[in-house]
Amino acid sequence: MSTPESSEKPMRTQVENYIVSLQEQIVSAFETLDPSAPKFKRDSWVRPQGGTGQSCVFTCPADDPSIVHDSILEKAGVNISVVHGVLPPAAIKQMRADHKSMPLPDRPEGLPFFAAGISLVIHPRNPHAPTVHANYRYFEITEPVEKDHPVPEQPKLLAWWFGGGCDLTPSYLYEEDAVHFHSTIKNACDKHGPQLYPSFKKWCDEYFYIPHRNESRGIGGIFFDDLNEAPHARLNSPDSPDTAPRPTSPAEIFSLIQDLGNAFIPSYLPILKSRSSLPFTPSERRWQQLRRGRYVEFNLVYDRGTKFGLMTPGARIESILMSLPETARWEYMSEMGEEGTEEAKLVEVLKKPKEWV
Repeated sequence: MSTPESSEKPMRTQVENYIVSLQEQIVSAFETLDPSAPKFKRDSWVRPQGGTGQSCVFTCPADDPSIVHDSILEKAGVNISVVHGVLPPAAIKQMRADHKSMPLPDRPEGLPFFAAGISLVIHPRNPHAPTVHANYRYFEITEPVEKDHPVPEQPKLLAWWFGGGCDLTPSYLYEEDAVHFHSTIKNACDKHGPQLYPSFKKWCDEYFYIPHRNESRGIGGIFFDDLNEAPHARLNSPDSPDTAPRPTSPAEIFSLIQDLGNAFIPSYLPILKSRSSLPFTPSERRWQQLRRGRYVEFNLVYDRGTKFGLMTPGARIESILMSLPETARWEYMSEMGEEGTEEAKLVEVLKKPKEWV
């Protein structure tokens, strides 16, 4: 296995520098879009077990009497973390289940790890403006260092990989928004190989699925994990003569990650800008709250990142749960979403995922 470094800086450093820059770009774009709204709270933190991060969080409750501006966003978080330490056996077990292709040995003392990533969730106030999620990350598992031995500057890698994705979760379906979002992401993927977008889009449709509701969380996007130099179960082997090229080296995959991260603002902000000014009714707000309830159900019951984060020692719970909306709603046998309504148009594509581009 080759070491994921460039001739300039270790991949750890490259990823850290990129996510710090991307976080600031994204937060600044939202603050520029709505200059009268409160600023994001920038909360830098240190993990006692190793590492640092910054959570940039926006909250603007509608019933706060001190706020006179009806902000575009209601709840949002753009977080980065660069952490290291030792994964306990429970976290290794969860990781092995989630990453079946990774050679993760059983070690009762745990395994050293490094992880760096950016994760964001945006919940707008207007029911016609969709929620969006994105996450891009880099992970390393290294050989444990025996007691009384010095820690090497570059520990021996047991596994490394990139993962991530982005997806759109509207309350009301605007097909032109879905096409714009998917097209922008597809264009970023296509620079690195024609098989990436269709494979990642299918994976997204499968991953963001709520089995007990028999529906998807939203209208999809892309999702991928375990991208490294090895053959990938969801992508053809890079050694096969009939396989379309795909990124396999650390530098190539990191280039893909950067193109996808840079595509976030143009994929989402035009949609947010056009929908956030539309008038809406109390009934539409009620439907938005019900859809947010489904969002909460997926994140707390099925999301791998949430479950893994809660198992990691020293996890920052407030940052992990920032993905949840400010408010949500559950109704017993709600009549909303019945056939022939605007709400039903969304439900139809949640039950049967659609190819948007």
